[in-house]
Amino acid sequence: MSKLPKIIPVSDLRQDAAAVLRQIRDSDGPTVITQRGRAAAILLSPEAFAKSENERELLLQLARGEKEINQELGYDLDSVLAEVDEILQAK
Repeated sequence: MSKLPKIIPVSDLRQDAAAVLRQIRDSDGPTVITQRGRAAAILLSPEAFAKSENERELLLQLARGEKEINQELGYDLDSVLAEVDEILQAK
């Protein structure tokens, strides 16, 4: 079960930005900034953002790979393993 994101009103951010940024840096999840009771922005620590971007890129690569498999593009496993064996034996 995923934990709920922290929610902070924009007024709290205005009053003590340094403390809010410290909390965001120390947390591993998103922080929702609200304005007039509605979500206005999502803030992440640089580490959490990088992790999210890496996961997104991996999912895109997996989707591309699955699409190539469905279109019968690429190489079959036996061909790849045979080529690897040739390369390793040549060394």
